[in-house]
Amino acid sequence: MADKRSYHMTPDEFRRHGRAVVDWIADYYERIENFPVVSRAKPGEIRGSLPSSAPEHGESFESMLQDVEKLILPGVTHWQSPNFYAYFPSNNSFPSMLGELLSAGLGVQGMLWATSPACTELETHVLDWLVGMLGLPDAFRSTSTGGGVIQDTASSASLCALLAGRERATKLASNERGCDGHLVAYTSSQAHSSIEKAVKIAGIGRENLRLVEVDRDFAMRPDALDAAIRQDLAASRLPCFVCATVGTTSSNALDPVRAIGEICRRHGIWLHVDAAMSGTAALCPEFRHIQDGLDLADSYAFNPHKWMFTNFDSNCFYVRDRKALIDTLSVLPEYLRNRATESGAVIDYRDWHIPLGRRFRALKLWFVIRHYGVEGLRFHVRRHVELAQGFARWIRDESRFELAAPAPLNLVCFRHYRGDAANQRIMDRLNSSGDLYLTHTRLDGRLTLRLCVGQWQTELRHVELARQRIGEEAAALEHVA
Repeated sequence: MADKRSYHMTPDEFRRHGRAVVDWIADYYERIENFPVVSRAKPGEIRGSLPSSAPEHGESFESMLQDVEKLILPGVTHWQSPNFYAYFPSNNSFPSMLGELLSAGLGVQGMLWATSPACTELETHVLDWLVGMLGLPDAFRSTSTGGGVIQDTASSASLCALLAGRERATKLASNERGCDGHLVAYTSSQAHSSIEKAVKIAGIGRENLRLVEVDRDFAMRPDALDAAIRQDLAASRLPCFVCATVGTTSSNALDPVRAIGEICRRHGIWLHVDAAMSGTAALCPEFRHIQDGLDLADSYAFNPHKWMFTNFDSNCFYVRDRKALIDTLSVLPEYLRNRATESGAVIDYRDWHIPLGRRFRALKLWFVIRHYGVEGLRFHVRRHVELAQGFARWIRDESRFELAAPAPLNLVCFRHYRGDAANQRIMDRLNSSGDLYLTHTRLDGRLTLRLCVGQWQTELRHVELARQRIGEEAAALEHVA
């Protein structure tokens, strides 16, 4: 007799195991402070603990969850720990997790409006909400000439903006014939590395990316940008793209968007504004000055997965002229043709980014906004800025340290007066202790420590612990020759 076993997990088993996973996650957050923030696993250790070949027969879910605890957890760096101050946050929250679970459960592939209307229309609506929530220009609304789309990361958003700028400059010729080596792009020397990667992918080439000089606060100098553009024009090159940054990764520097935008308008160059982490601050009216001049931008992006309690990945990418983006990216094979698309009455987000397929990312963002409300989101942004500013005041008053850059929001860059070796030692000892996690950068050629407050569970006591531990390691330097 044929084996009628399906091998699938039944709905009742799914209910039981699903409850176990939710309980495990809730327990994890209740004990997260008990783990060293940085994983202490050695290279190859996790893989060495796993079987060399896949199981021939299915295993129990209970054993899988046990192995998560025993084998996987030791190899996790706890990005959601309230003592995580490294890089920029990759944030989360319980409403977001539930939205992600629901998205996975529905299993929607939202490449076209027709493949799941709710996936498209909720995304359009939520991104229009955010225009109002953040005080963005009305041109970015779907009811105007522009609109928003959820990308995976700011890197993808920057690439799409660069491609649109390239095609606008060449009147779509580079899509047809490729690049001819004359196209030029511009960003500051402090911009994210994704811009360099984008010019390589887009065929513009690293040699045609101009890294514009910055001022004492590490923000792009408009005069240097204008000079670079004029020099390229004089050499018969074709400037096509400028990326301004609102909150650079190294120091949270704020490029002067309005001055940069006026230059781009004068020369007819696509201006993209990357506000990956700091854009969330604009939820609070008192911080909206950071995006002054955004009305001159052609595109804009920020990451709710950094500071708006929405789990990775979630980037909101806006364009002023959606036709320019769609003309750049649209390819319509026969098997995707349908009446809704041909009617022109719907948005097909497959034309707004690189991949064809797309998940139902809007659900988790919708859940987060509805759970916290604008009021709740503002509360936490303000609190994180307040905690970071308190830490910055301590650095100013601490004779052994100095601020290495202005601290406009929730990132504090600082260093010990004894130089690179001392700062490296402090960071290494703190990170190896498991008490907290810091990362570094180089500003003015000097190794600089970064402390970013942005994790959803970080409170005053956590920042006070960080201050205490940093002070202890600085004091220990007095005994080091």
